[in-house]
Amino acid sequence: MERVGLYPGTFDPVTMGHMDIIARSMKLVDRLVIGVAVSEAKRPLFILEERIEMMEEECARLTKPGLAKIEVKPFDKLLMHFAEEVNAGIILRGLRAVSDFEYEFQMTAMNEQLNSEIETVFLMADVRHQAVASRLVKEIARFGGDITPFVTPTVKERILEKFKK
Repeated sequence: MERVGLYPGTFDPVTMGHMDIIARSMKLVDRLVIGVAVSEAKRPLFILEERIEMMEEECARLTKPGLAKIEVKPFDKLLMHFAEEVNAGIILRGLRAVSDFEYEFQMTAMNEQLNSEIETVFLMADVRHQAVASRLVKEIARFGGDITPFVTPTVKERILEKFKK
């Protein structure tokens, strides 16, 4: 039976931390669905199509024989409903700090009430990426700081282009 994992997020923009979690998740499942949340309430810097395109470009670099196949899909519904739709048995989440755990713990408890058949698996962020947050990357870029350590060169270029406009 195919093990399907779902890694959801806004990915505005995708960071090295996200890519680390994706690369590690690919070892745990046969198919990994990257769920890109519409999240209009968060007022993303990148429109949905741009975030999907960036994610597809970055994930293409991770494709190797023996690792999970990756699909990038948008979603605008309850996470558990989307997980059911893509036949995910596992939701993968990255944790950076205690504050992440508190939020994720609450979400996991609620999701468990909605569907107890889907497990949530937490992966600790690599030490190099524990402070990286998309929100902070955007703020650093907005004020002319160097975002090189936090995103790939392709994503950096896209972010800088946004702030030139």
